[in-house]
Amino acid sequence: MKKTLLVIATLLMSYVGMAQETYHPTAENLKAREQFQDEKFGIFLHWGLYSMMGTTEWIMTNRDINYKEYPKLAKTFYPSEFDADAWVKAIKAAGARYITITTRHHDGFSLFKTTTSTYNSVDGTPFKRDIIKEMADACQRNGIKLHLYYSHLDWGREDYPQGRTGLGTGRDKGKANWSSYYKFMNTQLTELLTHYGPIGAVWFDGWWDHDSDAKPFDWQLPEQYAMIHRLQPQCLIGNNHHQTPFPGEDIQIFERDLPGENKAGLSGQSISRLPLESCQTINDHWGYNLTDDNYKSPKELIQMLVRAAGKNANLLLNIGPEPGGALPELALNRLQAIGKWLNKYGETIYGTRGGIVDPHDWGVSTQRGNKLYIHILNCMDSSLFIPTGSHKIKSATVFGTNKRVKFTKTGNGITLNLDTIPTDIDYIVELTLG
Repeated sequence: MKKTLLVIATLLMSYVGMAQETYHPTAENLKAREQFQDEKFGIFLHWGLYSMMGTTEWIMTNRDINYKEYPKLAKTFYPSEFDADAWVKAIKAAGARYITITTRHHDGFSLFKTTTSTYNSVDGTPFKRDIIKEMADACQRNGIKLHLYYSHLDWGREDYPQGRTGLGTGRDKGKANWSSYYKFMNTQLTELLTHYGPIGAVWFDGWWDHDSDAKPFDWQLPEQYAMIHRLQPQCLIGNNHHQTPFPGEDIQIFERDLPGENKAGLSGQSISRLPLESCQTINDHWGYNLTDDNYKSPKELIQMLVRAAGKNANLLLNIGPEPGGALPELALNRLQAIGKWLNKYGETIYGTRGGIVDPHDWGVSTQRGNKLYIHILNCMDSSLFIPTGSHKIKSATVFGTNKRVKFTKTGNGITLNLDTIPTDIDYIVELTLG
């Protein structure tokens, strides 16, 4: 234990002073960004003590639960149905290429063994298992990448400087100690990046807790980001701060929205040139909610994935596992439907980029080389104008078949003349560019 603490302390000290260095992504990092864009589809898992309450992952602050009372939930945390391999296999069969799981949410409970506190799934519960370690091992066995969600805020620690949430949990503001809290976070991040194998990305959340401060709050992100990149150069960093990306970040996140849209009011930021990811819920909540059976239909979810790809973004689809450790049956049903569709049409999604035809109400385009895939999602006519500009179109076929689609040159593009009005979830026409 002492040796581990000494190594971590040495690593932390070596990163001090790196804040002012300009971030230059390594070759490994740039390659990881390309791979991330190729993967297109990931599954988000929000799971923790809050799942036992069956309401929301924000229950601690929403119900003003005292920070000394809330941890008592850990005494009965025993998810006997948890099977990391079962989770990973179901997710991989759905066509997802990576998993993002909450290592520690805003309530402060860690799903991994840590030297910083006994408030974790190994030392603080009768379950006594390292959930993140089991997930990391299962991901490696099944050939799928693991990404780690990590909260920047904490409603339970007294040393965390209180922001605009968690104000009713009973902590004494006078005990805030940013230096102590920052060291705590970096120690945990060092543990996660040294004991759990290759990590695809660290997904931060909570910056917005201090977005209303009279004086801008200094999260010391450059030092923290530099530490992560030093420990694992290929590890991507994303931050759900709802802002244009900060220096040191490798992906841009859009919460509950596709890039360029702001229907949920959380993603009004401009679109950067970094790889993009849209995180969405499979029903209405992030964490498990006992009464939320408002699951999006397979059609809605597949079209969400397609529209994300057409906007050059990945889809990170969230599921809230049950308190006992199983994935909800309705979620598994949706995963199976998505997997079945991707088995047939994945070629038009994986490894593509947003096509030369901009997104429209009728659908989107994706592209790989000279293959342009027209995804028709909502068309009310058997004729459809496609603004391909000056690009020459050599042929048009219904994807996956040899059936040719008639088209005519029309103004600044072509008009597809379909046999009938498309009613498929996604009617895909493959155009070969000349």
